[in-house]
Amino acid sequence: MKLGFRNLDKDGGGSITLTPEDPEDMWHAYNLVAEGDSLKASTIRKVQTESATGSVGSNRVRTVLTIQVEGIDFDHQACVLRVKGRNIVENQYVKMGAYHTLDLESNRKFTLTKPHWDSIALDRIELACDPTQHADVAAVVMHEGLAHVCLVTSSMTMVRAKIDTHIPRKRKGMCGSHEKGLQRFFDNVLQAILRHINFDVVKCVLLGSPGFVKDQFYEYMMQEALKLDYKVLTENKSKFVLVHSSNGFKNALKEVLSDPFVTSKLSDTKAAGEVKALEAFYSILQNEPSKAFYGIKHVEKANEAQAIEIILISDNLFRCYYF
Repeated sequence: MKLGFRNLDKDGGGSITLTPEDPEDMWHAYNLVAEGDSLKASTIRKVQTESATGSVGSNRVRTVLTIQVEGIDFDHQACVLRVKGRNIVENQYVKMGAYHTLDLESNRKFTLTKPHWDSIALDRIELACDPTQHADVAAVVMHEGLAHVCLVTSSMTMVRAKIDTHIPRKRKGMCGSHEKGLQRFFDNVLQAILRHINFDVVKCVLLGSPGFVKDQFYEYMMQEALKLDYKVLTENKSKFVLVHSSNGFKNALKEVLSDPFVTSKLSDTKAAGEVKALEAFYSILQNEPSKAFYGIKHVEKANEAQAIEIILISDNLFRCYYF
């Protein structure tokens, strides 16, 4: 998602212009638009025209409309968001108060105006516009002298850093230059990890290489973390997973992610995390029904008793205008 324009006042109201770029962005847009909002976007309108002789014809024209949202429908197959409402800004083709349906599609900007932008909507925009905020898997594929630091989301893989360092070959009686070059390479990879991986978001870091390069790097990284007090590494030591890859090029990432061992380790990423929470609810409901409740009235009573540990809210209810 691209952020084009943002104008919010002190009370939290205002307008934000966004351009969705992929199907995931369309889902974010669906969760942002709510009944009562104002939506401005380019659209096509069928317009009737009358000639001097009195004959009536019709043609389709492209225009920009601003509507007050009354209905929202998301087509999952076509990834199109259809928003219905009344026109609230004067337009040469559409009367004030006339109904129109805007189709929001990928790579077409729209401007959304709300009387109040809450923190959840703003967090969603930040999440959609900064892919590093929702990449909960990171990977480093390497061989001696070459490494790629990548972030993996549900829809794309981003190379955040490429480290290409010359390492002298091992020669009889001259191993020192090779070791120094390897250490310099490892230090560059370490700095790239610290710079580009957000351990508050990332749940798993894959280290892949042929042979023992990954093992040597991991040992070097942990020694440096203890020596230089890199707490972010020592505290997240359990997130690192060492796997085999045939080389240090980006295409080796596909090989790493298809490893069955890696697949099991990635079971706690965002999509799987939501499924896991729902499965836990069903399990408690079946085995300890006195600890699991559903429905607004029962949840409200549990809240009054301050007895809620985890609450799950469906997307439909969360988007409800009166909720």
